[in-house]
Amino acid sequence: MRRVALYRGAACLLPSAMAALSWGARLRGLLFRRPLARDGSEGMLISPCGSVHTFGMTYPIDVVFLDRAGTVLRVCESLRPWRSAMQRGARSVIEFHGGAARLHSIKAGDVIAWK
Repeated sequence: MRRVALYRGAACLLPSAMAALSWGARLRGLLFRRPLARDGSEGMLISPCGSVHTFGMTYPIDVVFLDRAGTVLRVCESLRPWRSAMQRGARSVIEFHGGAARLHSIKAGDVIAWK
């Protein structure tokens, strides 16, 4: 799996996030992986992606929906296991452990880029 750095403006949110950019990596997502760090130091970018599910997950996740330009459309906080979420216009998502989006103060309208 590829690694990318996530930025909000000039500030680095995550220096090394997992990036699920291929069909197989997107299909697997966070399933069968150890839980993401609760402190927000880990995340997964999934692109292209406009909807997620937590079927088979054992912990809640925060889902940040981004449009094509990287603008945050919506933050779905603490999506519990066995649920799903989608956002019209979303081109990619970032998944964090539940509560991490609040720790990073991510909100609608922020612009997040990856390199």
